[in-house]
Amino acid sequence: MLHQDAVRLGREAARRLALFGACEIRPGLTDREFTWIEAEYGIEFADDHRAFLAAGLPINSARPEEGATWESPWPDWRDGYEEELRLHVEWPVREVLRDVERGAWLKSWGARPEANAEASRIARQELERAPKLIPLYAHRFLPGGGGTYGRQVLSVWGADIISYGRDLAEYITNDFYPLDDAAGPWDND
Repeated sequence: MLHQDAVRLGREAARRLALFGACEIRPGLTDREFTWIEAEYGIEFADDHRAFLAAGLPINSARPEEGATWESPWPDWRDGYEEELRLHVEWPVREVLRDVERGAWLKSWGARPEANAEASRIARQELERAPKLIPLYAHRFLPGGGGTYGRQVLSVWGADIISYGRDLAEYITNDFYPLDDAAGPWDND
């Protein structure tokens, strides 16, 4: 059972996304679909992410911007192409390892080996200990894990990982709020 605060946070994020009109929103995922997705892709959604996707499944109906990383930035967990979804799920580790090959290294991993193959092996081991990042939108991810919620949304571009919101609802506002509006729409409710 999902924590009440996680459900509230996920639903608020979904409400904001719908209010901002940033994409088409289809009926939310069912428990059966979540079970299949998690087993198929070896992931576990955080509770707020699960509540968000249960409230409605965002689908990018607009044409992608020129130079966009993803043809479909919202993962279509229901009808998307398996290969594209797997690439999306594997993106964070693949991107960090690519930068490790180029010399990136965290001090907390110890001394960097001279050989790139050994550096990549150690980096992969370290990344396996971290919470798995679950695709949210394009190169934005939420740390996964049942029973968790309220974590930062992270933008992953190689080893450059930054916060795009302290939680899911704030992220939706940060990335999708139409800047030409003077006041946040929730201020008038």
